[in-house]
Amino acid sequence: MLVQPPRTSLADAAANSIRTEIAAGRWPIGSRIPIEPQLAQLLGVSRGTVREAVKTLVSRGLLEVRQGSGTYVRSGFDPSASLQKLRLASLRDQFEVRRALEVEAARLAAVRHTAKDLRRLHALLDKRGQPDMADDGAAFIERDLAFHLAIVDVSGNLALVETCRFITGYIKETIASTLSASLPEPDEAAHRAIVEGIASRDPERAAAAVRELMAPTLNALALGTA
Repeated sequence: MLVQPPRTSLADAAANSIRTEIAAGRWPIGSRIPIEPQLAQLLGVSRGTVREAVKTLVSRGLLEVRQGSGTYVRSGFDPSASLQKLRLASLRDQFEVRRALEVEAARLAAVRHTAKDLRRLHALLDKRGQPDMADDGAAFIERDLAFHLAIVDVSGNLALVETCRFITGYIKETIASTLSASLPEPDEAAHRAIVEGIASRDPERAAAAVRELMAPTLNALALGTA
C-alpha cells in the first residue's frame, strides 16, 4: 500500500501520492494508472477522494481521462510547482522577466505583423485609456493586460504566447504595482511608441520602446524607492 495521506487534506495528499508515482517513473507517460477502486485501496482513501484527486491532476495536465478506456499519464510536469516558485519571486524579478518576454515579442511583431494586427493594437491602446481608481484599477489592469498580450499574439510565436498566458496573474501584479504612488505608471506615449516601433518594421526600434517603457519602473525598484 502507498503511504496513506493525512486526513487534513485527503484529496490533495492523494494527488501528491499519485504525482510521486508518476515522477518516480513507476507510472510512465502514456501508461494507464490503476482504476478508481484499486487507487482507493492503494491510498487508503475513499473512491470520492480518489475522484477528486484525479480531477485535480487532470486540470494540471498530468492525467488524461479517456472515456471507456481509463485514466492515463499525460505529463510528468506539474506547473503548480513553478507557480509556487514564481510567488516567491520579487516584484523586480517579475518585471525583469516580463521585460525580456515583451522585448522579444515586440521584435517578432515588428517583422510579422499585418495591417489588421496594427489596427487591433491601435484599438486596444485607445481603449486602454487611463487608470480608473473608482474600481481599484481592476478594469484598467484588464485593458492594459489585453494590449500587452495582443503584442505577444502578433509575435506569432506560440511558445511565447503560452508562456505569457501562463504567467498572466503575475503580469497583472506588475501592472497593479504601478497604480500605487510608489512606482511610475508608463504613460500612453510610452505605449504608443511600442506600436510605432512595431509599425516601422524595425525590430530594434520596437524592442527599444519596450525597454524604455519598463525602465522607469525597474530603476525605481533597483533604487528601492518602491
